[in-house]
Amino acid sequence: MIPPVDSLWKAVDVANATGGRVGSDWHATGVSIDSRTIRSGDLFIALRGPNFDGHDYVIDALGRGASASLISYKPKGLKKGAPLLEVKDTFAGLNQLGIAGRTRSKGRIIAVTGSVGKTSVKETIAKLLSRQGSVSFSLGSLNNQYGVPLSLSRLPEGSEFGVFELGMNHAGELTNLSLMVRPLVAVVTTVEIAHLENFESLEDIARAKAEVFGGLQNGGVAILNRDNLGFGILKNTADSVGADFLTFGSHKDADFKLTSFTLGPESSKVQVRFDGAELNYKLNIPGYHWIQNSLAALAAIHSVGADVFEAARSVASISPPKGRGLRHHVRANNFDFELIDDSYNANPVSIVAALKVLSRVRISSAGRRLAVLGDMLELGCESRALHLKIAGEVTDNKVDLVYAVGLRMRDMFDALPDAKQAYWTETSEELLSVIISHLQHGDVVLVKGSLGARMGLIVDELLALGVEG
Repeated sequence: MIPPVDSLWKAVDVANATGGRVGSDWHATGVSIDSRTIRSGDLFIALRGPNFDGHDYVIDALGRGASASLISYKPKGLKKGAPLLEVKDTFAGLNQLGIAGRTRSKGRIIAVTGSVGKTSVKETIAKLLSRQGSVSFSLGSLNNQYGVPLSLSRLPEGSEFGVFELGMNHAGELTNLSLMVRPLVAVVTTVEIAHLENFESLEDIARAKAEVFGGLQNGGVAILNRDNLGFGILKNTADSVGADFLTFGSHKDADFKLTSFTLGPESSKVQVRFDGAELNYKLNIPGYHWIQNSLAALAAIHSVGADVFEAARSVASISPPKGRGLRHHVRANNFDFELIDDSYNANPVSIVAALKVLSRVRISSAGRRLAVLGDMLELGCESRALHLKIAGEVTDNKVDLVYAVGLRMRDMFDALPDAKQAYWTETSEELLSVIISHLQHGDVVLVKGSLGARMGLIVDELLALGVEG
C-alpha cells in the first residue's frame, strides 16, 4: 500500500514502537483517543479507564473513517479483517507511540508549564513560530498523562518546531512528562497559589513546577519569570541540571525586560529591551497578564533560534484561545452586549487579572460591568479565605453586579456590598435563565470559573442569544 502524502504513521512503525501485532497494512494520518472526534485516516487508540472502555467504540470509530485501531482485545461484532494493532495495554501503547514520535523528531521542542497562562503562552509561541517554519503543538489543554503522549504521537517527523503544554496538580507529574517531551526550551510562565489541595505552600508548588527542567536536553534553556516569588527555586533547579536560562519581566535584572507599557481597554502597547536592542509591539488583547505572556513567548522563540524581531512584529495578530479571555460582541433581538469568555479555568490570580480587564472595558451610559464568577477548585483549606478576597477585588475593579455559582463562591457573594449582589445559584445550569433575563443593552459580561464549575454552559447560552458582529 502506498502511503498518502500526509501519512503520519505506517502500521509497521506503530508495531515497532509498541511491540504490538498487526494483521494488515495501513497508514494513519492522525491519532485519536476519542471516537466522537475521529477524522478520516486517524488511528483510534482504545483506552480503558475506571468508568469507560474505548473498545466499546472501536466499531464506531472505524465506521467514522478511522484507518485502524490500537486495541488490547477484539471487541464483539468486529468484522473479520478490520485494520487493527493489538497490544497488551493500550495506555502503555499510547505512551510508547508518543515516545517514538518524539524520538524520530529532529525539531526544536518547547515545553510550557505554569500556574497561570500556559495554554495562552503555548498557543502564542506556536502561532508566532508558524510564520517562520512548520510547527506542531498540543491542541487545547492536552497537558496530562494522556494528552502529552497523544500530542507527541501527532508530531510529524519533519516539523521544525514543537510546542507542548505540560500540566500538573501533584508533585512528581511533571518529571515523567518532561522526560517524555525532552524539550530544548522549558518555560515556566509563573508560580501562583493553585492546587493548594495537594500542596502546603507556594514553595512546594514552585518545586513541583521546576520538575519540568528534569527532561531538558543538554544545553537546554529554562525561561523564568523574574518578577515571580518562585524565581529562586526555579533558578536553583535549572542550575542543578546544567541548564542555561533567560528571564522576563519588569525586574531590573530581567533579560527580556519590560521597560514601558500602556494598558488600553482592548489592547496594550509594549516596549521591551533585550540584549541591547529594543522591541516595540502592540498586543490586541487587553491585560497586564497578556503582556507577561508575550514576554515569555518571545524569550522562548529566541531560545530556539528563531527571529525574535519578526515574532515581535507578528504579536499584533495574536488572539486569546477559546475560554481564556476571548471577546464576543453579540447582537441579540432587542439589545447588544459584549461577552468576555474566560470560562475555561480559574484561580485567585487569574480571576483578579480578568476583573482588571473588565474594569477597563468602555461601557455606554446604559451599560454595566457584570461578573459571572464560578467556584475556584483545588484550593484546600485556604479555599474560603481566597474566595472571600475576591469580594474586595470586585469592589476595587468597578464591577457593577456579580452573579455567583457554587458553594465556595457563596462566601464571596455574601461578603459583597448589597448593591453589587445580583444572584447566586449552586450550579451554572440554574443561573442560565436568570442571567439571560437580566441582560440589558450595552452590558459587558465576564464569565470566569474553574472547569468543574461548568461556566462554559453559560457562555454557550449567551452566545446563542444572537449573532456576533
